[in-house]
Amino acid sequence: MELYRRDEIEAAVGIDEDALRQVEAGFAALGRGEVVQPPILSMAMEEFNSEVDVKTAHIKGWKRYAIKVSSGAFDNPRRGLPSLSGLMLLFSAETGQVEAVLFDEGYLTMVRTVVAGAIAANHLSRKDSRRVGVIGAGEQARRQVEALRLVRNIDTLDVWTRHRESAEAYADDMRRQGFTVTVRDSVHGACAQADIIITATPSREPLLHASDLPEGVHVTAMGSDSPDKRELDESVLTRADAFVCDSRAQSEHNGELKVFANAGREPPFKVHELGRVIARGENLRVSEAAITVCDLTGTGVQDTAIANFALARLAP
Repeated sequence: MELYRRDEIEAAVGIDEDALRQVEAGFAALGRGEVVQPPILSMAMEEFNSEVDVKTAHIKGWKRYAIKVSSGAFDNPRRGLPSLSGLMLLFSAETGQVEAVLFDEGYLTMVRTVVAGAIAANHLSRKDSRRVGVIGAGEQARRQVEALRLVRNIDTLDVWTRHRESAEAYADDMRRQGFTVTVRDSVHGACAQADIIITATPSREPLLHASDLPEGVHVTAMGSDSPDKRELDESVLTRADAFVCDSRAQSEHNGELKVFANAGREPPFKVHELGRVIARGENLRVSEAAITVCDLTGTGVQDTAIANFALARLAP
């Protein structure tokens, strides 16, 4: 068994086309029904304002599967510690032996999450998309845009977050990466001219409404990954010409579809899963004016895909 730490992993694995292709292959296998993926194991520890999630999946024919443990301790910034951490364990699917421990401290989760956003945009956004409305100013808000450059010629950003100083710091950072960036005073202002909208917040109430959506936009919603979080108003989902999620079951429990599931209602639209869209080569953008929405809650198949990719880079 080998143990790899974050600095080694970060040196070997980046946000690049190879990582994107590996995660996309995992999604496609899920869409073909070639994945065993149990529900997420989650536990909240309210007295410590912390939580932990455990995700896993086996892709049929792959020699190794991963179990990912992801922890969040949200008072950590006051302690001078990061809010998120975790590791991935790689097991032999045949013998059950642990083959590697990837003590990545959440780095690989970040990579697989941002390339999933790029994969969604590649299949759902207009090919000439250049301008992104960004709701949020944390690491995902930064990295999602970085990953988008793998699939679209992004050059202009409009950003909004609740704290103006965070938005200004985000704008300064992204300008250094060559983007034209404008800080906006409202969600509507950030989205008004967008080709793609990214929501990457811990919001517990809807931030984006149908009235914020320009014609032809694609929305990737990243933030709703637990039962108490929401970023999209119901009107966004019903306005969309195509609604896609990484896992319907997870979206109904953790993601944006819970607005219907919690009320005991079926969505008044067809729900597509990203893996099936990829596997079948479906084109859900029926016109340049179509509005598409993708809800990404994070799946175990992404973790198995990126963990196998990382080990191949670390121990070729």
